[in-house]
Amino acid sequence: MTVVGVRPSLLLYDWDNTLVDGWAGIAGALNAAFAAFGKPLWTVQDTKNRVRVSLKESFPPMFGHRWEEARDIFYRAFNEKHLDYVQPMPGAADALMAAAAWPQGVVSNKAGAFLRKEVAHLGWEPHFGAVIGAGDASDDKPSPAPIFMALEQMGRKPDPTVWYLGDTALDMVAAKAAGVTAVLVGDASHDGGVEHAAPDIHFLSAYHLATELRLLAVGGVGLK
Repeated sequence: MTVVGVRPSLLLYDWDNTLVDGWAGIAGALNAAFAAFGKPLWTVQDTKNRVRVSLKESFPPMFGHRWEEARDIFYRAFNEKHLDYVQPMPGAADALMAAAAWPQGVVSNKAGAFLRKEVAHLGWEPHFGAVIGAGDASDDKPSPAPIFMALEQMGRKPDPTVWYLGDTALDMVAAKAAGVTAVLVGDASHDGGVEHAAPDIHFLSAYHLATELRLLAVGGVGLK
């Protein structure tokens, strides 16, 4: 764990591959669009390695002037199956319970309507004071706009005591652009590794995060 010694006052999380594993659902919906356009299909690992920005940014380069048609195919397929696949990442439920001492929220590049359905499906709505997805703010990550929107909804301004926790370099870029502490959860092996992500704080897993938060919640030293 690499840290800078900033104790949190509020925790914001990325969603996919940080709190939940829903990659099979995302891959299936992408492949429905790819198949319709005669493009090579992706494995779940391909999807995890390649999906970073929101659909409105990624689909135009992939599908050209017909990207909206591809978008509609993706959303139809995703809507049918995504709740069947979404499940907590190992240790994520423990981390959310350990973080109950702080306000918490979600900022994701998953479309907001689908994101909120998944939060409700897992019964995690009580944890979060804000749930912001793609299309909710003026821009999506790596813009800081969705982080700012979440903080505004929670009655807070950005500062280093706000932690934004994610699994990719893009998440760390968004956090730093917002002026909050960038916290990497996991080894970022699907995104160039920890050094490439360049977080302010690094936890090897959600289990390690949960352990640290328990210490901090009871006034322990932590952050070593």
